[in-house]
Amino acid sequence: MSLPALVEPAAELSIDEVRRYSRHLIIPDVGMTGQKRLKNAKVLVIGAGGLGSPALLYLAAAGVGTLGIAEFDTVDESNLQRQVIHGVSDIDKPKGLSAKESIAEINPYVTVNLHTERLDNDNVFDVFRGYDLIVDGTDNFATRYMVNDAAYFLKIPYVWGSIYRFDGQASVFWPHAELEDGTSAEAPCYRCLYPEPPPPGMVPSCAEGGVLGVLCASIGSIQVNEAIKLLTGIGDPLVGKLMIYDALEMEYRKLRVRKDPNCALCGDNPTVTGLIDYDAFCGAISDEAADAAVGSTISVVQLEHMLKERSEGARDFVLVDVREPNEYEINKIPGSVLIPKGDFLNGSALEQLPADKQIVMHCKTGVRSAETLAIVKGAGYADAVHVGGGVVAWVNQIDPSQPSY
Repeated sequence: MSLPALVEPAAELSIDEVRRYSRHLIIPDVGMTGQKRLKNAKVLVIGAGGLGSPALLYLAAAGVGTLGIAEFDTVDESNLQRQVIHGVSDIDKPKGLSAKESIAEINPYVTVNLHTERLDNDNVFDVFRGYDLIVDGTDNFATRYMVNDAAYFLKIPYVWGSIYRFDGQASVFWPHAELEDGTSAEAPCYRCLYPEPPPPGMVPSCAEGGVLGVLCASIGSIQVNEAIKLLTGIGDPLVGKLMIYDALEMEYRKLRVRKDPNCALCGDNPTVTGLIDYDAFCGAISDEAADAAVGSTISVVQLEHMLKERSEGARDFVLVDVREPNEYEINKIPGSVLIPKGDFLNGSALEQLPADKQIVMHCKTGVRSAETLAIVKGAGYADAVHVGGGVVAWVNQIDPSQPSY
């Protein structure tokens, strides 16, 4: 699919810029005109994390003139395994500022705009306006749907990427794309590929399931590749196509993604005509889990008190860790037993629970344990509870000697 260049070329390149970008300039498909388009381009990268790190580094190195960084978080030690734009000296520093400083070292000719507020319905249009292209490095479904919808309403192309463990995906969503002859490209949006989010708790985040660090570079570089093609009008971009990468098998697959005439956003009879409540649409936890957690959630301080009483023989209960075995090896709450969430989903966990003791469950942050709490309560354990904040809260508030992840 041949698409016209997204950006007009800048007036000129300086002598220093010609020297810097010489390896681009001698590529016939890029040349002076293509490099001038990159210089004139304004690209917003959402997130300076796993995908945002390589995307920002290579967009800056390529000579994109203006980079926006939408990032509200700070650098944590656990980020450094994959978020290569940050270093040890950046720990506890705002990620946006850390990324801006790294970009200045790579290419001083790039202007960086920081957007340090969390993206939401109130500010997303204001942040997006003025940019030619969105590169998305987010890791949650609510933000992805919001980004997709906002980009659609503003008619801005959206370069999307997703990573989990050893698997990655990338595509370009731009329903407003037109071919060289001015006709519609009939391109899909993110909702055409994923009309509905997965059920709450069904798909773990990278923080829960992990991600191979180098996978971020693989998918992030594909996103930059697509951005450069769109900005300069070269090649065949991933509009209407989904790239799937399996790092373990070293296999790439490319699938066709068609525009859905029944799409709620870009279809023939749209039902999404403005920004919606994305947290409610995606749901952090299921309705059943939310109902089960009401009045049955304890804090880590309460748990510490309960554990003390148990050690003194004043009460008895079973503390169940519903994480995966590899997570349990990293850190744990003393006195807990491991029964992974999957065992609750297939029913085998119920056989391991005593009928005469209270069941107390926890996970990393409280999401998975809320889901298992609903199952346990449904099985008749009316006094079962779960620990809000999970192991993260335990390490932060009770036992900082243990590592976090």
